[in-house]
Amino acid sequence: MFQKLDYYFLSAAFASLVASVSLWFLVKPEYGVYVGLWVPSILSLWVGVRVVLLTSATTNINPRK
Repeated sequence: MFQKLDYYFLSAAFASLVASVSLWFLVKPEYGVYVGLWVPSILSLWVGVRVVLLTSATTNINPRK
């Protein structure tokens, strides 16, 4: 079900999560919170891209008259 594009978004979100936890414990908690805010932003962007791609694929299959 996943496409190649999906793995890029998921790996970016996971890398952001790992970076956030690392910054929280190793550098400063404030930096970890800042980078941690990227995770939902990346996932929201991923959902938006998927909606656009699915909408364009659906309209090409079943065009309205």
